[in-house]
Amino acid sequence: MRVLLIEDDLTAARAIVLMLRTAGAVVEHSSLGEEAVELTKHYEYDIVLLALMLPDIDGFEVVRRMRVSRNETPVLVLSGVVRASAKVKALGLGADDFITKPFDNAELLARMQAVVRRAKGFSQPILRVGPVELNLDSREVTVDGKELRLTGKEYSILELLVLRKGMVLAKEAFLNHLYGGLDEPEMKIVDVFVCKLRRKMAKAGAEGMIGTVWGRGYMIRSPDGEEDEMPRLGPFRADDYTEELPDRLTGQVVKALSAA
Repeated sequence: MRVLLIEDDLTAARAIVLMLRTAGAVVEHSSLGEEAVELTKHYEYDIVLLALMLPDIDGFEVVRRMRVSRNETPVLVLSGVVRASAKVKALGLGADDFITKPFDNAELLARMQAVVRRAKGFSQPILRVGPVELNLDSREVTVDGKELRLTGKEYSILELLVLRKGMVLAKEAFLNHLYGGLDEPEMKIVDVFVCKLRRKMAKAGAEGMIGTVWGRGYMIRSPDGEEDEMPRLGPFRADDYTEELPDRLTGQVVKALSAA
């Protein structure tokens, strides 16, 4: 999950960022409403966490500008304002949810997950593709009911593929989802992660589900062939990624894999 946090209280922001990153999210932080509006124009986020009291423009104006520009990114307002009128105004302008400070971290995560699920068209936290089942809340994966252990990066790649099932995703989309523009390694690291994920899935009985659309990227397909109308996928091989990485990338790959 990629999150934009708009909060000018730096102490509160640091605590929220730490909590979200511990939960596996990629988080960007802005303390200014104007800057945040520009960020939402140029980058894709799964959700925006928005404080109402900001030093330049208030949170209400941030929501208004986002919706006027037809930006449908979900917005969850975090505010110490308890007046019902503030909640009504925020929701009326296009915010998706409102949580009052101080809040419990577990509740915030649950609210975020629910908002993101609804925005992507899923009412339940469980997603299924063929024998593969993902729990978006617990980040657990099973294949035919048996647990599939994945690293954080491998899970994030599978999550993105399943959430955008039927779409061809370029490597840039994976880098953006995994790193959010921060300290991004070379694009080849995506091939490494996908190769490792494919091997684990094949071993668990979900072979051939992640296909390569040559020159475009990757997509997930169900073994029952329900994506027959989609672009033709390249054949799957257990050693689909076997080429040697240039020496200059070795350190970056090792670093990225160790952080997975």
